[in-house]
Amino acid sequence: MTSIPSSTYRLQIRAGFTLDDAAALVDYLADLGVGALYLSPLLSSTDGSDHGYDVTDPTTLDVPRGGEEGWSRLVEAARAAGLGLVLDIVPNHLGVAAPAENPAWWSVLAEGEASPYASWFDIEWANAPLRIPVLGDEVGPDELEVVAVDGGHEVRYHEHRYPVAAGTYTEGDSVEDVLARQHYRLVGWRTAATELNYRRFFAVADLAGLRVEDEDVFEATHARVRQMVADGQLTGIRVDHPDGLVDPAQYFERLRALAPDAWLVAEKILEPGEELPAWPVEGTSGYDAMTEVNQVFVHPGQEEAFTTLYADLTGDRRTMHEAVLEGKRHVVDTLFGSELSRLARLVPDLPADDVRAALGELAVRFDVYRSYLPDGVERLDAAIEAAGGDPAVAATLATLSPRLHEPSDELARRFQQLSGAVMAKGTEDTAYYRQARFVALNEVGGNPDSFGLSPAEFHAAQQHRQERLPHSMTSLSTHDTKRGEDVRARLAVLSEVPQTWERFARHFLEHSGLPREQLADRAFGYFLAQTLVGAGPVERERLHAYAEKAMREASASTSWDAPDETFERAVHTAVDRALDEPALADDLARLLSVVEQPGWSNALGQKLVQLTMPGVPDVYQGTELWEDSLVDPDNRRPVDFGARRALLAEDRPPVVDGSGAAKLRVVRDTLRLRRERPGLFGSYTPLTAEGPAADHLLAFDRGGATTCVTRLPLTLAEAGGWRGTTLEVGEVVDVLSGREHSGTVAADDLFHTLPVALLVHR
Repeated sequence: MTSIPSSTYRLQIRAGFTLDDAAALVDYLADLGVGALYLSPLLSSTDGSDHGYDVTDPTTLDVPRGGEEGWSRLVEAARAAGLGLVLDIVPNHLGVAAPAENPAWWSVLAEGEASPYASWFDIEWANAPLRIPVLGDEVGPDELEVVAVDGGHEVRYHEHRYPVAAGTYTEGDSVEDVLARQHYRLVGWRTAATELNYRRFFAVADLAGLRVEDEDVFEATHARVRQMVADGQLTGIRVDHPDGLVDPAQYFERLRALAPDAWLVAEKILEPGEELPAWPVEGTSGYDAMTEVNQVFVHPGQEEAFTTLYADLTGDRRTMHEAVLEGKRHVVDTLFGSELSRLARLVPDLPADDVRAALGELAVRFDVYRSYLPDGVERLDAAIEAAGGDPAVAATLATLSPRLHEPSDELARRFQQLSGAVMAKGTEDTAYYRQARFVALNEVGGNPDSFGLSPAEFHAAQQHRQERLPHSMTSLSTHDTKRGEDVRARLAVLSEVPQTWERFARHFLEHSGLPREQLADRAFGYFLAQTLVGAGPVERERLHAYAEKAMREASASTSWDAPDETFERAVHTAVDRALDEPALADDLARLLSVVEQPGWSNALGQKLVQLTMPGVPDVYQGTELWEDSLVDPDNRRPVDFGARRALLAEDRPPVVDGSGAAKLRVVRDTLRLRRERPGLFGSYTPLTAEGPAADHLLAFDRGGATTCVTRLPLTLAEAGGWRGTTLEVGEVVDVLSGREHSGTVAADDLFHTLPVALLVHR
């Protein structure tokens, strides 16, 4: 029987926060009410990695993160506290930035197709030698050298090391001659987008794709995880990026056989209306739930005002759907030429340029990440039809269609892998930084073309979730989210005050100093203005780091590959002006004062909803207090657990203030209730308030535990408050405040202490 944790708490394990640090935190997390520790990848990864997704040796645990000894101590501590352990694993790729740290990759470089690890990697051996995109635009005569080491030789390029195959070096040979004899070629870094012959993770050449569809490769790369399962150490497994695999269904069947009793969740991003494939897993890692929670705190009635304002101030009249198509087309043209060329080589009877153009446009037109043939064939058909506006593309796709529909055809298999990469890079990493109508909605797995959910729509989504995926993970923040949960909660307040927001946005755009000649510049200025409000009064350095990443990800006025120094200086100047120039800083401070308290209300409301809605709630590290993180690496900053431990021990009355103690109380009491009385969370029944402010009270019964939260608090206050609005609750006690209620309770009484309540029957 699958072991379902009552909740999880995500910890980012790294050299600066090791497994022993996690073990020392177990008592705090147990007191917080956590059911299981959810750990970032632990297998050996690239030296200095701060995230662990660049695994270099899947057979060992990472020593800087604590190694085998640290793992044993954490397992012992978790068992003693009654906590489970959930591990994040990375089956899609291995890190190859430092070949000497990856024994399998080093062997492949040294021995080529004869290497015992050649079958591990998704390499196009028919198009050998293997190309490694590492060289700078200009390589000086002394930058490449052959060095004798341990009875053999290596090629060195700055800090990079590569093996020299036995018998391929003679004293006096030039480095060029030696390299010409190897199973690999060192090529310019820019050629990664056009000339690679191995599959990457998205467009990251330092992450080489694995062939886990080969059962031997699966067994070899999962041996350490299998041992953890056999030793009874894992409650659950979270699988990173299954859409990159040739056959995700086959993969999950094998993983389920390896871990028959584990709680399995897939990092699968579902587009609106898309269902999780029938994999043997409990659900997703929670982005779909995040979208539902975010949207119900946004004012649907202000969509037209925000759309008009954005268009007026920036000139950008694109819908997000249109921006996504542009973003996907951009990444097809600039990032994925290598993948398209590999697909074209599978169709030798058609002109390669025609195949690349047709399949590139087909990837652009896919409205989900990928199909899972034969599942999802209707998505493929719709994309083929949508891509057929160009007669030449339509003709090529008509020829390729039979092969694209055949699940066993390599063309179909590889195209499915490509479409997901194009969707991710073109949408979340490009369009969401370009189109800025309302960035609170521009989140991983989000639906920015939808502006808010009504309570009825939210309830319908939760009833569906309860029926279909009752044990799926729910999340509000992850290591991949574009902004922290309470940043989105603060931004949601803006949807209630479009005129107030307009005054600041207009002032900022007029006086920030940003160039206004191009659409992209104006749109990014609007994006930046929202970021200043959402993040609040955070450190200047964090804002500058975020602005640099955001504008380069947008790839509109500047980019990672070709930074525009003039534009980037202007953006950094705009950040400083917003903080330093009295008129702008005063305007920002006034808007922040408007946002602060309703932002706290939203943060508490969305947290309680996420913790009690159908599914297994995850708390990302540190988010039991107010969360102002921006995109990674900002959201992997060290967490002050000492302050959280002290605040938990104080057991303060639940007062909503800047300390975050109220949020800690909501998290603690809810997690404890879920852990101690799981039977209260087995169903889902919407509850409806009565009175003039009924739509501001979102409530549902989970089978004994009733969640009540305030939504759109600023609009509520401006309308005169609850004005006699009531909710039928029975004989209950609010576990958050200790207040007792009977029968029909007035909303003013229900929310006397906090803008949220969690009720259980007395």
